[in-house]
Amino acid sequence: MQHLRYLDYVDAVARCGSIRSAAEALHVAASAVNRRIKELERELDTPIFERLPSGVRLTAAGELFVGYARRRAADLDHVRSEIESLRGLRRGDVSMAVSQALAPAFLPRTLVDFQAEHPGVSFAVKVLDRERAVQALLDFEVDLALVFNPPPGRGVRILAQARQRTCAVVAADHPLAGHASVRLKDCLKYPVALPDGSLSGRGVIDDLLENASEQPLAALVCNSFEMMRSFACQSGGVSFQIALGAAGDPRLRAVPIEERSLPASRLVLMTLRDRVLPVASARFAEHLRGELVAMHQA
Repeated sequence: MQHLRYLDYVDAVARCGSIRSAAEALHVAASAVNRRIKELERELDTPIFERLPSGVRLTAAGELFVGYARRRAADLDHVRSEIESLRGLRRGDVSMAVSQALAPAFLPRTLVDFQAEHPGVSFAVKVLDRERAVQALLDFEVDLALVFNPPPGRGVRILAQARQRTCAVVAADHPLAGHASVRLKDCLKYPVALPDGSLSGRGVIDDLLENASEQPLAALVCNSFEMMRSFACQSGGVSFQIALGAAGDPRLRAVPIEERSLPASRLVLMTLRDRVLPVASARFAEHLRGELVAMHQA
């Protein structure tokens, strides 16, 4: 499989933007990487990279070749996992991109539950916004993506989804904490922390505020749900998030917002269309699908 290593060289240089950085990531000499790329360019009779003073950039032919290299790598992962499945799922790797709200409680619990049955499976998780998560799928950086309200796009396949209500997240001793539900106007009496435009929750809140008689003066606008929750906890204010995001933190309460015009958020599990997942990723996708189905029916 020596030739596959050369494909890894091209992929690494494309991701890093320079031969030296790629060599460091691969733990090989930069001269070796440069030599293999020049050999490939001679075989193809066209440049793969445009050499620049600050690094390299893919040519049009290079874009095509990198796509081929990534598909080959994905195919090899699948073959390896099929071989592993002949012996049962004793080990494997799952790579995925997830929304920030899943990182504190939901995803760690789900990983632990899965690894209790499959202790040899390891995970590589990227916490990304929804656009970058979908792009990571398209770039073969991850096998799965689990994100809220993903943007419409070609090339992806939805494996499962569940609805999540938007909640007012407050401290456990907050005046709103004991309510079964709240209205938006109830929340605006307190300091408000809003997600910025990079987070999917901001679009949901903006839709809700569009027809509201009162507009909030945000005390904090932030791209970190963790910071917004801490702010709400320490200031006696309110932040907004889906219920899963506040789960597992005894300091907080997630109170559903009761508004007819407030759409539910969609938690969506995706992979590349037409991609055959490695066995470990396919098994974990099935595990997640069960979690989402149960969540949707609750």
